[in-house]
Amino acid sequence: MENSIYNKKSRFSDNLLNFFIQFSTLISIVLLVVIIGYICYRGIPHFSFDYLINTTSILKKTVGILPNIINTLYMIVVTLLIAGPISIGGAIYLNEYATNKKLVHIISFTTEVLAGIPSIIYGLFGMLFFGGVLNLSYSILTGAFTLAIMILPIVSRNTQIALQAVPKSYREAALGIGATKWYMIRTVLLPSAIPGILTGIILAMGRIVAESAALLFTAGSLSILPTNVFSHLFSSGATLTIQLYLEMAKANYESAFVIALILVVIVLLLNFTAKWISKKFDVNKVD
Repeated sequence: MENSIYNKKSRFSDNLLNFFIQFSTLISIVLLVVIIGYICYRGIPHFSFDYLINTTSILKKTVGILPNIINTLYMIVVTLLIAGPISIGGAIYLNEYATNKKLVHIISFTTEVLAGIPSIIYGLFGMLFFGGVLNLSYSILTGAFTLAIMILPIVSRNTQIALQAVPKSYREAALGIGATKWYMIRTVLLPSAIPGILTGIILAMGRIVAESAALLFTAGSLSILPTNVFSHLFSSGATLTIQLYLEMAKANYESAFVIALILVVIVLLLNFTAKWISKKFDVNKVD
């Protein structure tokens, strides 16, 4: 009888481990379905389109979260504009230019520590430094600066992993035909690493949208419509998560679940959009 791996008896420990792996996967899926399902169950019956396009006003007797949606979009765009170039540029330097391995290790350790700091501490620092020392007070810009520090490790680390995943032959081929190092990075490395970089940006956007503790100390809780695109950056602005917290504090559970439903939809849309862009780049790379 031939000794083959296909006719060997499976061990009990292997079967038990395989069961726990599949069971853990099932629990993760069930938890996700239950959470989203419960939010939809509580939020959809109270959902109204007018709630999205109106602002809360005692004089007009209207209730809405349009300012909060706009503030959330402001926070995403401004934070990524601040943190994106710094984190991606730092990752490129560490992966392609830095030769001192000790320095690279120290910087990598520092970013890991930053990723583990509680968000409430970021909020305290942002309030005292950006709000107090820089005199930005409670504003969207203060919140964006604070969140930019929070997402730096996420984008930077994912960018490093994406760059490391690009085969060395790509670099050697580009440099072998006379391309400069920066030209090679700009035209070969970054296009190849874009799917991985987008993954980091997706995670960062999820962190921005979901953050509330740090923004309570920095962006404030004021819900007003912007009158000027740039001046609104210096005014207090409550995001959707802050408004959700305020609604829960006032025991307005119907409104809270509607906001939670909107947050889930926004996160899903961001993920699907980023995955579509990532897939498009992958297709172009193959072509």
